[in-house]
Amino acid sequence: MSQKVLLNSKEVTIILHRLACQLIEKHLDFSDTILVGIQPRGVFLAERLKQILENEYQVPEISLGYLDITFFRDDFRRTDKPLEANKTQINFIVENKKVIFIDDVLFTGRSIRSALTAIQSFGRPSEIELLVLIDRRFSRNLPIQPDYRGRQVDAINGEKVKVSWKENDGEDTVFLITN
Repeated sequence: MSQKVLLNSKEVTIILHRLACQLIEKHLDFSDTILVGIQPRGVFLAERLKQILENEYQVPEISLGYLDITFFRDDFRRTDKPLEANKTQINFIVENKKVIFIDDVLFTGRSIRSALTAIQSFGRPSEIELLVLIDRRFSRNLPIQPDYRGRQVDAINGEKVKVSWKENDGEDTVFLITN
């Protein structure tokens, strides 16, 4: 097994700022916009973007929630090991709001399809967008594309993209792992 660094800490920081600026361009004051981190790993990206938007671009009071999609997945019964759900934490009204799903890696699109179903439990958003740090563009099983992407990666099936966050893994790095 070998791993190659796709993005180092400095590059991740630059991309996060670019994504934050793209969000500001489209959503301005975020009064009708909600960030929703897809559990488990989209939460780190969502929290970081909220922090950048509020602290460095002075966008006030951005709503941030976490969405667990474990039992909305179409493959959740196809595993032998018991599934451990993460916490859904959405403490605001989603009805008629613009929702931005945030995840670290867009791979097959199945997680996002699950998130589309799961968010309906909280109301009917006026609009849903998708922001991902890494878009694995040749791996889609469903017709789902990001509205905002940090980096597009052409990884073949045997390769895996791993995103490490300093809050969880000690450093911000994106690796391409080959078996």
